[in-house]
Amino acid sequence: MKTNLITRAGYEKLQQERDQLWRVERRETTEKVTWAASLGDRSENADYKYNKQKLRQIDRRIRFLDKRLEQLKIVDHSPQQDGKVFFGAWVEIENDDGDKRRFRIVGPDEIYGRNDYISIDSPMARALLKKQVDDEVEVATPTGTKQWFVTDINYHALENI
Repeated sequence: MKTNLITRAGYEKLQQERDQLWRVERRETTEKVTWAASLGDRSENADYKYNKQKLRQIDRRIRFLDKRLEQLKIVDHSPQQDGKVFFGAWVEIENDDGDKRRFRIVGPDEIYGRNDYISIDSPMARALLKKQVDDEVEVATPTGTKQWFVTDINYHALENI
């Protein structure tokens, strides 16, 4: 089950996608469908079929985004969170082998296309919640339990959205 939390930047990104689909892509695709339909026989008209299918996909995504945006709860950073891992934190961890990882804990709607974001629903994120720098974290993985140490927590890292 997806958690209905999202960062403000993530919410704005979903809104921008929805607006782009509604105002630009849907309008352009509708014009193409109208043009292709005016050519006559639709049964063998590849432009008509392709753009009609694309229009259905756009409409489906718009409906999904409309519903999802209503369900989501924006979580903003609070100064009380400083020093501990909570939603929206950039966390750096290291294991005994010296492997380092750095990522941000965000909502499940924000992780796509980003290698440096993990979902709040992931085992790693759940294990890290409320931890502080130098705390040890045990994470259950398919290959066994792994131990990590929190080396840095930051809520003000620069975004490159």
